[in-house]
Amino acid sequence: MQTVEMKQPAMDIPSGEELISRARALIPILRQRAVLGDERRSLPQETINDLQAAGLFRILQPKRYGGYELSPKVFYDVVMALAEGDMSVGWVYSVVAVHAWQMALFDDRAAQEVWSKDSSTLISSSYMPTGRATPVEGGFLFSGRWGYSSGCDHCEWVFLGGLVQQPEGQPIDARTWLIPRKDYEIVDTWHTAGLKGTGSKDIVINEVFVPEHRTHKMYDGFTCNSPGNQWNTAALYRMPFGQVFSRAVSTAAIGALRGMLDCFLETAKVRVNVMGAKTNEDPSVQLIIAETANAIDELSLVLKRNFDALEGYAERGEAPPIEERVKYRFQASFAPERISLLASRLFKAAGGAAVFTTNPYGRFLADINVGRQHAANQFQMFGANWAKVQMGQQSLDFFL
Repeated sequence: MQTVEMKQPAMDIPSGEELISRARALIPILRQRAVLGDERRSLPQETINDLQAAGLFRILQPKRYGGYELSPKVFYDVVMALAEGDMSVGWVYSVVAVHAWQMALFDDRAAQEVWSKDSSTLISSSYMPTGRATPVEGGFLFSGRWGYSSGCDHCEWVFLGGLVQQPEGQPIDARTWLIPRKDYEIVDTWHTAGLKGTGSKDIVINEVFVPEHRTHKMYDGFTCNSPGNQWNTAALYRMPFGQVFSRAVSTAAIGALRGMLDCFLETAKVRVNVMGAKTNEDPSVQLIIAETANAIDELSLVLKRNFDALEGYAERGEAPPIEERVKYRFQASFAPERISLLASRLFKAAGGAAVFTTNPYGRFLADINVGRQHAANQFQMFGANWAKVQMGQQSLDFFL
């Protein structure tokens, strides 16, 4: 099969440090635009343009299609940096840019359709398994409705979750389906308490033909053996799909907490309450600052330790053991819960001024709480599964 080669010379690929620096340079303007994104319930196009110009969407993209093929650790550092400015930006960036990684797992014909004319083309998603596919010659007829497709206004394709209609008694065939913009409708349902700027609207499809090569089996993502691996051979693309994706919907919260703490520190240094007490001399305030800073450090280090291990397995051509996967899965899901509790304490410590929209505390808190609601961040079920595995029982989760 003929393939498209768009590989960049190594000298044109920025270092991870440079890309993280570019993301951090955007923090001030992202804070300024955050109110506008909330009002529009979608990110300003200028923000998407800035992310594109900085090359940030290319971090996990295959070199064959103009990408950088860098470590996921660089990617998540960029997510956290952007979320310091505006969690909606960090969230949209995370869940859109990670799709370049999954695109590398598809049959190469799919990647050609998306990137052969424009390697900056973006893909949104909703992995809710609400789609239903009927097998037909050459592919499937696909229908369904999905919620929460973050950043869909800025994307020309979408990844959607669904099941193939199977005879009774056959195993479940769950896949991701790649659909072009002409074949789906965006329905504006995004009126929310937080993450307003993500524009996470509904996607509707009715009896659209999808060729076989534009599907990716979830089982292949679980076994780290996908069709695209014969073209995209870097170890990066041999990591479990569930591990990479779950961190894409929890990591922005770490950056948002850092942003909230930074704003709090600026105020706390000089704030005096109505009783004349200095905030920076309050032991309870000092303690929440220390606990929050420590949690950010701890959560970041655990994330990087886990991906050091996952990268090691991939480089050796090994599948990570289930015992480690279920632990990592819980740790990804539990981060937003811890963060939401710390954010609530920071909000309270900021006093009455925190309630005004002229200050960012309320937006940070609302965004963190809404991000915690994602299905992948429901830590209770993942914690129970990890405990069962530690006690010698079989894992009931295959999205690992």
